[in-house]
Formats: sequence, C-alpha cells, structure tokens
Amino acid sequence: MKFAKRLLLMFVMMMVLTGMGLGLALENGVAAEGEMVVFAAASTTNTITEIGDLFAAKGLGHITASFASSSTLAKQIENGAPANIFISANEEWMDYLEEKGMIEKGTRIDLLSNRIVLIVPADSAVKEVLIGPGFDLPALLGDGRLSMGDPDHVPAGIYGKQALESLGVWTSVESRVARAKDVRAALTLVELGEAPVGLVYATDAAISDKVRVVGTFPETSHPPIVYPVAVVAGKPSPAAERFMALLQSPEARAIFEKYGFSVR
Repeated sequence: MKFAKRLLLMFVMMMVLTGMGLGLALENGVAAEGEMVVFAAASTTNTITEIGDLFAAKGLGHITASFASSSTLAKQIENGAPANIFISANEEWMDYLEEKGMIEKGTRIDLLSNRIVLIVPADSAVKEVLIGPGFDLPALLGDGRLSMGDPDHVPAGIYGKQALESLGVWTSVESRVARAKDVRAALTLVELGEAPVGLVYATDAAISDKVRVVGTFPETSHPPIVYPVAVVAGKPSPAAERFMALLQSPEARAIFEKYGFSVR
C-alpha cells in the first residue's frame, strides 16, 4: 500500500515538473519568436534605439540593433548576417540587396527624409555660411580638412559629394576630405576639433551640443535623401510585421520628428 502511495506521489511530481517545463518552453518559444535583429543606418541610432525600447515596453518583442554605414550593413546581409530588418540611409543600398533577391517582396517602404548641413565646432568663430554655387569652402577649412562620410560608399558622403559637385566646389576640396567610416564618425571628428568643418545629416548635428550648423545645402543640389526599410528575404515573422507597423505609427513619427527627420 505504501509503495502504491509513493508511486502515485512520484507520478504527480513528474506531471507537475513536466508541466512546468512545458510552460517554460512555451514562454521561451514566445520570447524567441519576438527576438529580432535590426540593421540600421548610423544616422538612425537614437531613433531606432528609442523605438526599440517602445517595442519592448509594449510587449511586442525585443530588437538587437546594429548601426553602421548602409553600405557596410548591406554587404554584411549579402554575406549572410542574421538581420531581420534593414533600414538604409539611401535607396541605392536597398536597391543593391533587392536586385540580389535579398529583400522580402512587398515589404519595402520609403520611411524617412533628411537634409545635408555644414557644421563647425561649437566654439568656432565661423558664423552663418550662405551655401550656393561656388561658395568658398576652402577658406572655411583654413589649414584643416572637411570631415564627411566616405563619398565612395557612405550615403551621407555620397549626397555630400553630389551637392558639392553641383555647386562647383568639389574639385577645390576633394584632396582635403577626411573620409569617415560613417556619418557619426564624421560628426565625432568635428566634435573633437580634429576637423574645422564637417558635412553631416541635419539629424546628426541636432543630437550634439558640441557642434553648430552654419549652413544647409539646397535640396536641389542633390537627389532626395530617402531612407527605405524592408524585411530581409527569408526573415518574415509576426514580430517583423509588428515592428514594421510600429515604425509607421504616430508614436514612431513623433520620435523621428523629435530628432529632426521628416516622415514620408
């Protein structure tokens, strides 16, 4: 009789433990489904970090964000990096992946717009600069260099070069460009006083109290600055759908606009 009771007790304990294990497995499964990796242009660091926190606070999932130049991120995705969502600072690098079949069809949208500005250290003697055809950028540089994203592959640098070319200024400063790995690195060089003038996005200048904007490039001097976003091919999921929806929500719009982006 005692043996039967002990056997029954063991059976009940096994059922409880099995139930607990199943519950934990289910909980872990839900968490795993909500985990995502977002590859985003360096200029979106503050906004995507804040929107990621909102995503988690709403119980929609959790993101791990990787920020770098769009070109670097696109190449990493091409080489198999485990990104779920890609946010590019220009259309070209999104086109690059889409042409290779690496963007989930029907998920691409144009999310944001930005502006290109000229910045100087906060304590610089340089005042407002009228940016127009033939403006004297070399004089602003003095003996220093122009900090900007590498115009060979960084979107902010590409837009900047296009703007300077259209204004007839590029050839006068080309040999004096400090080519940064991304737009945030270009901002840092000016913040540290290692470059007297920088060319960055308006949104990057807005987050720093160590620099001042002294001029804004005419929108007609370069192609429209568009930030597309899409789900990476083979990575659609409910969590990805929720995050894409959040990016287009009024709450996300308020965050983007707080940092100076225009929402398309």
